Amino acid sequence: MIPIKTIRLRKLNMALVTPFTTSFGTFHDKQFYVIEAEDEQGHVGYGESVAFTSPWYNEETVETNRHIITDFLIPALKGATIKHPEDVDYLFKPFRRNLMAKAAMEGAIWDLYAKQQKIPLATALGGDARTIDVGVSIGIKPSIDDLITSVRQSVNQGYKRIKVKIKPGWDVEPLSRVREAFPDIDMMADANSAYTLNDIDTLKQLDDLNLMMIEQPLAHDDIIDHATLQQAIGTPVCLDESIHSLEDTRKAIELGSCQIINIKIGRVGGLTEAKRIHDYCLKHGIDVWCGGMLEAGIGRAHNIALTTLPGFTLPGDTAASSLYWHQDIISPEVTVQNGVIHVTNKPGIGYDLDVLALEKFTEETEAFSVN
Repeated sequence: MIPIKTIRLRKLNMALVTPFTTSFGTFHDKQFYVIEAEDEQGHVGYGESVAFTSPWYNEETVETNRHIITDFLIPALKGATIKHPEDVDYLFKPFRRNLMAKAAMEGAIWDLYAKQQKIPLATALGGDARTIDVGVSIGIKPSIDDLITSVRQSVNQGYKRIKVKIKPGWDVEPLSRVREAFPDIDMMADANSAYTLNDIDTLKQLDDLNLMMIEQPLAHDDIIDHATLQQAIGTPVCLDESIHSLEDTRKAIELGSCQIINIKIGRVGGLTEAKRIHDYCLKHGIDVWCGGMLEAGIGRAHNIALTTLPGFTLPGDTAASSLYWHQDIISPEVTVQNGVIHVTNKPGIGYDLDVLALEKFTEETEAFSVN
């Protein structure tokens, strides 16, 4: 049994170290909710919502997350018998989509369960890796020289893979210049759905740059056109926004829409579904890696735990806290040494909350009784 006494929501606002630009917008700060699930013994599990303030990435926002959590997900927990965190996924099934809201709630209960069992979250999930390789994601820059400077800094810091955001008009030339400057680095491109099949000729030019993959080049809800694109180009296609479930994964693999899948906990509705997708991809020989959503420390810790599963063969986006935040909300902050994170063996997410930082960034707090 996983007894839950209280659910608390904290709305936080944290400023990014530098603005982060993708094909769909520029972020200067991040508003998000931290979910705290507490039992009668004082154990607290933590989850983090990853939705943005505007529905750029998907249909969810910070405020819709609050609405779904407070009006539907918390009531669904009242009186429910929860023997394992996977039961939460079942409890939330009647509510369609709203996957980031579900993931934040389920993540807090996974963390609470692991703490109650006195085991690391990674162990609770079935992971056993003691170290994980990580890469870095670099947003669209004002100039190619700025991009090369950022890539050089990341290479010097030892990151195992460099991801460069692209969009029409900012693709072949900047990537070519980076490849010219760094002929041997593992590099990939992330388009965030900015292209169509009309751009095949442009995307074919990327085949000459020896990229690890191109991530989500076409529409956010597509798997059909990606299959056509994958047949036309040599660069492996990686799907991100198109994959929301195990069913999406199965269909994409059967269609030949991709060779790689990016698993984001928030995008697929939580750790339970993320693990199912991982298991299916491992069985079918599809490489997976863990993507980032500009998470603060709690979300970052969940990503680390998930990445300890054996199918995560490629470096993920879980870079050091200091790359994004002036101050994180966990202690110690996530650090990277030569492109590697050492996985903690402490119970739950493995990091303590920096209470002073948490209070500093909290704008609102709400508490709800569950039992």
